[in-house]
Amino acid sequence: MTQLNEWLKWWKELYQTNAYVSAGTAILAAVVLGIVVDLIVRRVFKRLAARTKTELDDVFVAAIRKPLFTTLVLAGIGMATTQLDPPDTAAYIVRGVLISIAVLLWTSAGFAVGKSLLGILARRADQLSIVNARTLPLFEIVVKTVLVAGAAYGILLAWKVDVTAWLASAGILGIAIGFAAKDTLSNFFSGIFILADAPYKLGDFIVLGSGERGRVTDIGIRSTRILTRDDIEITIPNAAIANSKIINETGGPHDMERVRVDIGVAYGSDIDKVREVLMDVADQSKYVVKEPTPRVRFRTFGDSSLNFQLMGWIDEPVLRGRALDELNCSVYKRFQAEGIEIPYPQRDVHLIKGE
Repeated sequence: MTQLNEWLKWWKELYQTNAYVSAGTAILAAVVLGIVVDLIVRRVFKRLAARTKTELDDVFVAAIRKPLFTTLVLAGIGMATTQLDPPDTAAYIVRGVLISIAVLLWTSAGFAVGKSLLGILARRADQLSIVNARTLPLFEIVVKTVLVAGAAYGILLAWKVDVTAWLASAGILGIAIGFAAKDTLSNFFSGIFILADAPYKLGDFIVLGSGERGRVTDIGIRSTRILTRDDIEITIPNAAIANSKIINETGGPHDMERVRVDIGVAYGSDIDKVREVLMDVADQSKYVVKEPTPRVRFRTFGDSSLNFQLMGWIDEPVLRGRALDELNCSVYKRFQAEGIEIPYPQRDVHLIKGE
């Protein structure tokens, strides 16, 4: 016991008189503390998180392990630097570097936790919730923007930068950039509104007021991309889409779409037979589904014909062209085989002979 007391007394005198020993002790203590804390997080908190049903706590534990250990070590290095009493410039640089590293590590952890939290909310939400699969990209952008802004602010404070002057300069610069890049900003905010309002989602088949028609392959902050039936990708600025009429052909309760075939038959035709033939054509089609049931409607008395309309549902909008081609060909062939006349426009011309 006496020998232990003498050893502790010797170590205390050495610690107080030798700055390098003090610095090394601070770093060693920080490393040991970091290992102990990491062991507690890994053994205790990780086991507790494994017992819960949600995966958020698992992500949280995994995300904070590295930043927590590194922050303790960086704190030890900072204390060691203080023990060595370096010049003001060296102390300023070391302090700024250490805090900047810690801020970046915790920001990265925030990214992981925020993304996991939004993903869980989106998977559990219904269509009326503000966070769902369609608005998820918008909230991810907001979370990343907030975390990056907070990290930048923390790093500036770490280097003792006057943030007030920077904010004033940023305001003036922002006005100048706003005028110079108004089209880009317009597309940016239009992209945010599109993600929030969600008039369409990835995979939807849309038709724009300007005539473009295709499947949505990407929704970005600046533009939206659609793939046409000719396998041509069109990139459309979000500002143009926001001010355009949008027809979402797959935006209803299901992806099915109804197609219509207009056909005229000659006056005097057996309309019951016409109905029977048209219904049979729809039943024989490989594109028209059986449920909902196809329908035939006698629409109008035309100038030269009795106008009917055949209506049937197809599985998805992309099949519309092939379905109409098949139905038109089948109707024409069946009408020829059944002797049903498709009339030409007729006009009666009366010639009045003058005196």
